[in-house]
Amino acid sequence: MSESIQPGDATPPDTSRLALVIGNSAYPDADFPLPQITRDADALTNALREDGFFVYALENTTRLGMTRAIDHLRKRLHSNSVVLVYFGGYGIQSDGQNYLIPIDATIWSEEDVRRQGVSIDRLLSQLRTSGARVRLAVIEASRRNPYERRFRTYSHGLAPIPPAENALVLSSAGPGEVVEDPKGLHSQLMNALLMQMKASREIKEVFNDARNAVVAATQGQQTPVVSSTLTESFHLSPAQSGAPAYSVGSAASGHQ
Repeated sequence: MSESIQPGDATPPDTSRLALVIGNSAYPDADFPLPQITRDADALTNALREDGFFVYALENTTRLGMTRAIDHLRKRLHSNSVVLVYFGGYGIQSDGQNYLIPIDATIWSEEDVRRQGVSIDRLLSQLRTSGARVRLAVIEASRRNPYERRFRTYSHGLAPIPPAENALVLSSAGPGEVVEDPKGLHSQLMNALLMQMKASREIKEVFNDARNAVVAATQGQQTPVVSSTLTESFHLSPAQSGAPAYSVGSAASGHQ
C-alpha cells in the first residue's frame, strides 16, 4: 500500500468520490509500533474502492508527505465531490487542539507536537474551504501519548473534534480516552466499520452502527464518537447515491 502522491500525478477519471487513507505504523521515535494500522488502512482502501472511491493511499508518511497529500487532494475537489480522509496512527492533543503525528516527528515537548504534527482542525477546515459537498473523516488515533515521559505535563487521547460545516467525523474514542490495541487482524473500530460498510445504507447509519458495534464488542470499554453537521443524505453504495462506480488499480505512482 506504499503509494505516494506526486505533484504531477494525473487527475482521477472521476472526482466525485475521493479518499485519502494514511496509515502510520512505524514510528522510529516512539516506543511502540502499530502493526494493526497498516492492515486497517489496507482494508479500508479496498473497501472504499469497491464503493467507487478513487483512493490515495499512503503508508508510514512524513510530515511533508502528509501535507503534500492533503494539498494534492484538495486541488481535485469540487462542489459535487464527496471526500473521506482516514488517519490511523498516533495523535496527540495540545492546548485543546489535536495533531496527527507523522513518522519523522521528533517530539520532546508540546511545542514539538504543534510544530511537527498535522492539525486535525486545520485539515477539516481545509476540506471545507475546498468546496467539497460532503466531508467525511475517520480518525483512529486515540492512543496513549508515546512521548509522555518527555513531557512535564501531558494528556492522553484526543480533545473533542468539532466537525466543520456539512461534515461527519468518526473517532475511535471519546475525548481523553485511550484505546488499547487488541490482538487480532484489525482494530475494534475497523472491524466494525468494515462490517457496516457492506450494507447499502446512509453514511450516518454506517458510522453510528459501527460505534454501537464497538461498544458491544468491548462491553463498554471503548466508545467511539460520531460528530455530525451533515445536512444531506449520502450512501456509500454508488447505486444508492447515483454516483458512477469504477475500480482503481493504483491511486498514484511512486513509493515512499
